[in-house]
Amino acid sequence: MSAHDKTYSVIGLMSGTSLDGIDIAHCIFEQPGDKWTYRITHAETLPYSPEWKLRLSVLEGDSALGFVQADIEYGHLLGELTRVFINKHALKPDLIASHGHTIFHQPEKKITCQIGRGSAISAETGISVVCDFRSLDVALGGQGAPLVPIGDQLLFGEYDFCLNIGGFTNISYQSEGQRKAFDVCPANIVLNSLANKSGHDFDRGGELAGKGRVEAALLNKLNAIPYYLMEPPKSLGKEWVMENIFPVLKNYDFSPADLLATFCEHIAIQVGFVTGRDRSKKLLITGGGAFNHYLISRIRHHVLPDIIIPDHNTINYKEALIFAFLGVLRLRNEVNCLRSVTGAIRDSSGGAIY
Repeated sequence: MSAHDKTYSVIGLMSGTSLDGIDIAHCIFEQPGDKWTYRITHAETLPYSPEWKLRLSVLEGDSALGFVQADIEYGHLLGELTRVFINKHALKPDLIASHGHTIFHQPEKKITCQIGRGSAISAETGISVVCDFRSLDVALGGQGAPLVPIGDQLLFGEYDFCLNIGGFTNISYQSEGQRKAFDVCPANIVLNSLANKSGHDFDRGGELAGKGRVEAALLNKLNAIPYYLMEPPKSLGKEWVMENIFPVLKNYDFSPADLLATFCEHIAIQVGFVTGRDRSKKLLITGGGAFNHYLISRIRHHVLPDIIIPDHNTINYKEALIFAFLGVLRLRNEVNCLRSVTGAIRDSSGGAIY
């Protein structure tokens, strides 16, 4: 890595709330002038073992000792998987940037926690690690989320809106000279749970939802949830879904297909609300939800801006790419978290370095 040629070789690690697996991407960043460029050279999604998937899904209810053990053991798991990935592709990264896996996110209580101990990752790989990207912003009074917008601004600035559909749907855009971003609504964290009721890990391509019927009473109930009327900055977490979404769904005795169709409609309507009515604007959609053809068809129905679905690598690994980029910014002591997005008292350069 050289300050002169400003080239960085970085591995980004990302695990979303939907527990699809660990996204690992090797990225090259260069800054030949005042504009950053990027390349994803190798990328994979490594599925969780059934044991780890179960452990992570219930960890918020574990003992303090169990939580600390999971934090350390998960860090070693990330390190081991990264070492295998590095050796497989004969890579020589300068840095590993790890989002970790979110267990608690309650910024109103100044709480956010992403497990995956950075010291364990570094010990397993022998490479410097940046992790714990959210804590400083939360300590500064911010939401600690979303963090991707600085990457959207510097790497994907040609799009008017950047929408990511993962465990949650979040959006990022430029407004009056400032970057704005927030969580729009839950997505795969709910859709996957509903698909599980039909014996599927997820609704592949939206096939189950496509067989369902949109139930107006439930749709109206979902769209009336107060969060959607709140002004940003705002963000969502698993705890919010457990308190505000699943209890509503349980009140309606509809088939999983009908529930999926209705929740997809809910997502599409909320995206339509936040993207406005300017047909000349461009909306980039990434994340696993971009492969849900039924959901995308409903978004196209409700959204007026031009929708762009990029290549598979960008769809699947944009978040891992941007966390790699956040690690570069942290290493350079440059801003990687925007107060205009999170509501913190100032911009910051977040992340612990090991």
